[in-house]
Amino acid sequence: MTSGRLLLGATPLGRPSDASPGLIDALANVDVVAAEDTRRVRTLAKALDVQIGGRVVSLFDRVEALRVGSLVDAIHDGATVLVVSDAGMPVINDPGYRLVTACIDAGIEVTCLPGPSAVTTALIVSGLPSDKFCFEGFAPRKGSARRSWLASLAEEPRTCVFFESPRRLAACLQDAVEQLGGARPAAVCRELTKTHEEIVRGPLEELAAWAEDGVLGEITVVIAGATPLHVDLRSLVGEVENLVAAGIRIKDACSEVAAAHQGVRARQLYDAVLVARREPDPAP
Repeated sequence: MTSGRLLLGATPLGRPSDASPGLIDALANVDVVAAEDTRRVRTLAKALDVQIGGRVVSLFDRVEALRVGSLVDAIHDGATVLVVSDAGMPVINDPGYRLVTACIDAGIEVTCLPGPSAVTTALIVSGLPSDKFCFEGFAPRKGSARRSWLASLAEEPRTCVFFESPRRLAACLQDAVEQLGGARPAAVCRELTKTHEEIVRGPLEELAAWAEDGVLGEITVVIAGATPLHVDLRSLVGEVENLVAAGIRIKDACSEVAAAHQGVRARQLYDAVLVARREPDPAP
């Protein structure tokens, strides 16, 4: 982890006076302000009677890819970089996503100024696609209902954001591994914008193992959407049946075969096996 960091800040949708104290402080004190429109951020600062303390660089769609390298280098050198859009939250259909993912890949701290919603805050710091997403509220409390709910998300292409109790997080993530696959990218955001903020990113299997020892605080979970894959389930059903013939339980066989094929869920494979067993044998 470098000494610098990437800071994401929402700007007022309308009246400049709606700006948060955190945004005002950041504009005055960060080393670099990366703005969707440099003229607008200077106008906002003037309306707030704030002198921007660092240098201001443009970060609109057409130049973001070109700016990423130099901004990452600046953060590695210890700079704090603030990203702002014209109005509202950056990254959500606004510039910033490329920079966020580059910083995460480089091991750089990515955080967000305090705001009114954990949903959008978690989404933009997760490093997962933010152009389309869905919010699911709190995950179901009971295991059977939770597994059914997760199964309904298995083919959902949008990034999914939801809340979870710290007491149920480990069980929820384990169910997610079973229903969505252990390789599905995700992020667990704990105590967002508070003193003990922690953002843990990785595949669901790793996050489930991390949560086993217990987690405290308010939790927001972000899970990547499904990637359409063309998988020959019939051939995988054959692999399962071969393992079953060797004495392995059908559920264990499905789990073993699914783990060996990225994007295939054990439950999906189990259902395919049951369907195949009900089909009549082909005529001789």
